[in-house]
Amino acid sequence: MKIMKKHLVLALFLILAVSVTQAQSVRFDDFFVNKTMRIDYWHVGSRLHESIILDRIYQQGIWAGNPNKLVYPFQYGRYLVKVYDVASNDLIYSKGYDGYFAEYKTTAPASKGVQRVFSQSALIPYPKQPILFVVERRDSNNVYHPEFEQRIDPSDYHIDTGSAQRGDQIYEMVHNGDPHDKVDIVVLSEGYTAAEKKKFETDLKKYTEVFFSWEPYKSYKDRFNFSGIFSPSPESGVDEPRQGRYQHTLLDATFNAMDSDRYLLTENNKSMRDVAAQVPYDIIVIMVNSKRYGGGALFGCYSTFTSDGPWSEYVFLHEFGHNFGGLGDEYYSSEVAYDEFFTPGVEPTEPNLTALLDPQNLKWKDLVTPGLPIPTPWGQEQYDSLNVELRRLGKEESEKLQAMKDAGATRKDIDDMRGEYGRKTQDLQKEIRDFMVNSPLRGKVGAFRGAGYSAKGMYRPTINSLMNQFNEQDKSYYKVNERAIVQMIDYYSN
Repeated sequence: MKIMKKHLVLALFLILAVSVTQAQSVRFDDFFVNKTMRIDYWHVGSRLHESIILDRIYQQGIWAGNPNKLVYPFQYGRYLVKVYDVASNDLIYSKGYDGYFAEYKTTAPASKGVQRVFSQSALIPYPKQPILFVVERRDSNNVYHPEFEQRIDPSDYHIDTGSAQRGDQIYEMVHNGDPHDKVDIVVLSEGYTAAEKKKFETDLKKYTEVFFSWEPYKSYKDRFNFSGIFSPSPESGVDEPRQGRYQHTLLDATFNAMDSDRYLLTENNKSMRDVAAQVPYDIIVIMVNSKRYGGGALFGCYSTFTSDGPWSEYVFLHEFGHNFGGLGDEYYSSEVAYDEFFTPGVEPTEPNLTALLDPQNLKWKDLVTPGLPIPTPWGQEQYDSLNVELRRLGKEESEKLQAMKDAGATRKDIDDMRGEYGRKTQDLQKEIRDFMVNSPLRGKVGAFRGAGYSAKGMYRPTINSLMNQFNEQDKSYYKVNERAIVQMIDYYSN
């Protein structure tokens, strides 16, 4: 088993070494012009069967990516776009991503064979000559396999060359230079009506300041361009299916994504891309006009958060960590939509998660706090017991609420009951937060069991971080996550 692990590590190292070499050898001007090719396609299927169908190709504005790093140097993403020059058969561009379909595959309906279709886009620098466009997918052992390929001639008259400009209001919040040399973030409005334009401006200013008040973004502010686009929606707010509320909004964002009440995503990829195309961008963030707690992210695609919900600042930065840094969730006790998200016994590709198959070669070994044992005891049993009690309270409240409604209880009696359970829940949540904040292990780097939606078999680098549990006293990604983010900043801007 150890020999097999060593061979796997060596193979991954060689793949990464080849990618880095290729990235250094591809010259942008040899193969591309300074424009963007947007390739839209449909991703169809379930867990066991999937297919990709080409939709439409667009020629859009200047290329926002780094022309000096065309071949993807990371292992992040369950899908990988590759572009080959037809004449030479050389790999001239690649990029990893997680789309909506990638997450759908991990759900219970997908495992039962229920097929869904999702729109996806790949943005590549505009080629000078015919290319072979390839999409590869990871298998359960994290090995890529070709899923789709399409020859594309950049001179094909079927390619849509119409202007991407829609006349929307564009706000340049931070501009540090050429998009080629910067991380270009665009924040899109969702659920803001024309009458709420001023609110969008206020919210955009607030979250621009929030973003650059956190490390490592604060120290690397000169590497970013940060803009916003106001596109009014016919109605204010966002869909909340479990509450029976549906709003007519531009991007069709909705809670209850993949049947998880607080998960906030959009399936309207095409409208999102149309709006974003008005500026050069690397990263899309959707700011949703809502007071509810919630958000979501798809790595390499977009992230969402609500403007006025509880913990909105943290949700914004947490989801951005997924979208931009390829970071995984470090929690495991919350409700999630996934069924076997990670394959047992296989090392995850996320930079902040490990199956700890080889404790002597932990992926963040160089950052481990001296003297800390691997794996790192942290009082998981006590923490888990608090969360079990929290879930019990929630279930008990729901059952009592239904019983009171069935018995015809007054609104006052129902409100009193909810207030009582609300106080109990808040006290318990404070106890859980205090457990993390007051731990002597706070901020130390080790391998803490419980991560990636699993209480066993998965480990995180710190007892808590922004990728785990939110609290006012623990405002940090911490070392492992920060390093991964800085590496991504370098990829886009250095």
